[in-house]
Amino acid sequence: MKIFLGHFFSLCILFSFQGLTLEKGKWNFTKTDEYCYIGSLATETDLSPEKTRGEYYILVYKNIGNPETVVQIEAGYNYKIESNIVVSIDKGSYDFYTTEDLPTAAWTENDNKVIFAMKKGLVLTVTGESSRGTITNDIYTLKGFTASYSKLIEDC
Repeated sequence: MKIFLGHFFSLCILFSFQGLTLEKGKWNFTKTDEYCYIGSLATETDLSPEKTRGEYYILVYKNIGNPETVVQIEAGYNYKIESNIVVSIDKGSYDFYTTEDLPTAAWTENDNKVIFAMKKGLVLTVTGESSRGTITNDIYTLKGFTASYSKLIEDC
């Protein structure tokens, strides 16, 4: 069910990216009639400027009335299927995965653990490998995450 919801939400976001209200280094809250999300753009990446990619960001979202929250990472490129996508939060690390149906996105089976670490952490780094073999490290600040997450839980 989680994968279905993730794919559904991802497709909605992909088709309406202009509607995303994400900023570099800030966690913004957005509510629609059906779902809510908080998200942020990376503060830095190690991808060389000569290489191009689409938008990359992190979302934490939930459907209105549903207690389950989901962490989703958009890479801006197709991840290499069955590769390790690692999210490091301070000194901890968490495994994420992608699917052939939506190879630009990554999810985890441990959303609650990741969110708990995000609330306690300062810096989150996503390390992923593209389908072409390029490894990227994207860095996100977690400053403001807890307040935004609290709003997500309260208002959604």
